[in-house]
Amino acid sequence: MRTRHFFRRFWPLTLNPWALAAIFLIAITGRVQAADYSGPLFDAHLHYNVEAWEGPHPLPDVLARMQRNGVQAVLANSRPNDGTKALAEAREQTQAAGVAVVPFIRLYRNRADYDNWFRDETIFTMVQTEFARGTAAGPYRGIGEFHLYDSANANGPVAKKLMQFAQKNQLAVLAHVDDRAIDLLLAHAPGTRLIWAHTGIGGTPVARVAELMARYPQLVGELSYRPGLTCEAGKLCPEWRALMLKHPTRFLIGSDTWVNQRWTQYDDLMQGYRRWLGDLPADVAQRIGWGNGAALFLSGKP
Repeated sequence: MRTRHFFRRFWPLTLNPWALAAIFLIAITGRVQAADYSGPLFDAHLHYNVEAWEGPHPLPDVLARMQRNGVQAVLANSRPNDGTKALAEAREQTQAAGVAVVPFIRLYRNRADYDNWFRDETIFTMVQTEFARGTAAGPYRGIGEFHLYDSANANGPVAKKLMQFAQKNQLAVLAHVDDRAIDLLLAHAPGTRLIWAHTGIGGTPVARVAELMARYPQLVGELSYRPGLTCEAGKLCPEWRALMLKHPTRFLIGSDTWVNQRWTQYDDLMQGYRRWLGDLPADVAQRIGWGNGAALFLSGKP
């Protein structure tokens, strides 16, 4: 009845093909908007770096951005680790915002560490010290994000030690690497949970991603900055949709707030995720948007 009454208003226009097209577009647009995923989000790649917390994005600002976007948990890793510890220590504020903080140990004290960490023994010492201290939000749950611009450096002495340290202490690893480095890193510590930042930021072919996921059951793909992920109107490209349907428990989303501009874009980033998550079955969307991260790091949370 409601549908008949709705279209009755437009009966005088039914002889006009342009009017019919407009009515059709209104109906389709409403359906697309209604399909956007509306559940909680787990931001599994968040940096609260020094230029953010000392600059335009103090704690109340970033928590407000998370809260209004339905982000109920974050995997925090920051340069330096003080940013992550600031989030972890703000228990009253994060609880009020409904945000759980999952702390990771970042390897970078400054930008110079990006290019040299894999052979710098002081990095390994720092990670051990941080891990022993823990945070106000509980123990560290992982190591990273770290970068390897040359995959051969996955065999560097510190890279090998850190992978083995992660395995021994049941820590996840967040790694910004190419597909060859996935093989090399996991050779050092088979069974370690490896979160592949950007699931291959250089555009690793989907077939190769699928091959690695089949080989390593502990490999999880994080999807920020992933080229070729979406096609027209921000919807998933077919090959990515097929892979997510095949491996619904193996993907996470993230903001990658590595520069302040990403904080100013935070609303758009989260809305973009909601748009393409809505292109998946409801149970798969919930897993990728929230459930996979919660299952890995938030035992006891829905």
